[in-house]
Amino acid sequence: MSAQKNIKKNLALIGAGYWGKNLARNFFELGALHTLCDNNLSLLQTYKEKYPGVRLVSSLQEVLADKEIQRVAIAAPAFQHYHIAKECLNAGKDVYVEKPLCLDSVEAEELIRIAEQKHLILMVGHLLQYHPCVLRLQEVLGQGEIGKLQYIVSNRLNHGSYRTEENALWNFAPHDVSVILSLCGFQLPEKVRCVGADYLSHGVDDTTITTLKFNGGVRAHIYVSWLNPFKEQKLTIVGSHGMMVFDDTQPWGKKLQLYQNHVTWTHGRTPTANIVEPIAIDPEQKEPLKEECIHFIHCCDERIAPKTDGPEGLRVLQVLQAAQESLNDDGEAHNPLERHTLNLAGKQKKIHPTAIVDPGAEVALDAEVWHFSHIMNGAKVGSECHIGQNVFIAPDVILGRNVKVQNNVSIYSGVTCEDDVFLGPSMVFTNIANPRSEFSRRDLYLPTLVKKGASIGANATIVCGITLGEYCFVGAGAVVTKNVQPYAIVLGNPAKQVGWMSRFGKKLDLPVSVEQGKTLSAICPGNGDEYRLEGDRLIRFFK
Repeated sequence: MSAQKNIKKNLALIGAGYWGKNLARNFFELGALHTLCDNNLSLLQTYKEKYPGVRLVSSLQEVLADKEIQRVAIAAPAFQHYHIAKECLNAGKDVYVEKPLCLDSVEAEELIRIAEQKHLILMVGHLLQYHPCVLRLQEVLGQGEIGKLQYIVSNRLNHGSYRTEENALWNFAPHDVSVILSLCGFQLPEKVRCVGADYLSHGVDDTTITTLKFNGGVRAHIYVSWLNPFKEQKLTIVGSHGMMVFDDTQPWGKKLQLYQNHVTWTHGRTPTANIVEPIAIDPEQKEPLKEECIHFIHCCDERIAPKTDGPEGLRVLQVLQAAQESLNDDGEAHNPLERHTLNLAGKQKKIHPTAIVDPGAEVALDAEVWHFSHIMNGAKVGSECHIGQNVFIAPDVILGRNVKVQNNVSIYSGVTCEDDVFLGPSMVFTNIANPRSEFSRRDLYLPTLVKKGASIGANATIVCGITLGEYCFVGAGAVVTKNVQPYAIVLGNPAKQVGWMSRFGKKLDLPVSVEQGKTLSAICPGNGDEYRLEGDRLIRFFK
């Protein structure tokens, strides 16, 4: 397909893997694809001849710095969505994020707030909302052709598509939750229950059954599994005067069926039902993903809110979180409305009475803060953070999601820790390169950045003004005085690189560097990820 008229070539796609390749094809055919970004260099090279004229880069920073790129589509793993989307929004770029928007409603609220403040477009890739059959289904229901909505059943089953970083609920259910909420008037359910089981990987549920109860008596049932011998993607809508079935595995003309049934009630007797043969509804055939991509481009051009905008993505995320909490509680009911109210009110459940959290400090609802710790005004502590005993967090410190701060750590102004960082007991950050008690140097604080997944051992010292790369490993007692590469292991005083560590936390059988032009590969013994050493740079290939 040739480039469409009046579509600007100013979009970057981050992530060229399993789903990214489909977005790449559509945005290229539309004439919008400017840059393709992925840290898998071998994968990028496969697109070189396929998409001529498209720039191929391996660094997010190159995308952020390119002023020609005004729009970004994100097809990275779900745990990276929040971090990448936030950086892109802060760089002034419109953002499309594949489902889910992120993994925590507090983070979703932050992304929505940034987009609103900067007058940017934020859209979530809930694909079914752009499927012609779903659009027609919504229209038929709205016209009252099957009467009052009573019940919704969604089955999304498959054999394979196994995951180790997200369970079947988070991998399969977001699209169905999005459609169900739209059919129920965009309201959140009053109660969410979810049960499931993990058979292949401990802690990663392979199958889940979720039930939603809405105000007015409408109920919905979502069954997802990747342990099913056949593929099924079926949505059944039950109304008071009929039913509709959307079966996405059928040929186009049979995907959407309308059943008109009549129930006759006779006083004191069993009701009788008459269900006639289904009527096939055949909307115009269009590729849903292309329609979704066109919608994003249109919203960016016209500066209008997408159908699946940030608030819509937040509602879906609230239901998924409530379902996950119920799953963790073996099916106990959870109310996503209550959870959201607690978030907005800033109430905390896991702050020890001896801890001090100053007014103005931002601490996520589910963060844990233990004995005798002090979080000062202006500090930001993200979702699922664990703050140990006797920890001090100064103003302007930023901790991302799932940062674990062990006992007796002081984090001074200027320090930013991205998601999944580990700070060992009694490790030390500095913020002044040349401190003197006699002279105040508060205006000379140097920033320190600890990138995603990095680990710092007990009693280590991190000199200010440096960056610790993604998933690097700083040994106990090390004194780090300069930047550390991603995945590098550093030991000693001053710290020197002695090897490489996988994202999973296993040492890799690789030298510190190889000659220019040569490469070496290693497989992580923990999860099978592949790593490639090129010169003194290590690159991870996503599993």
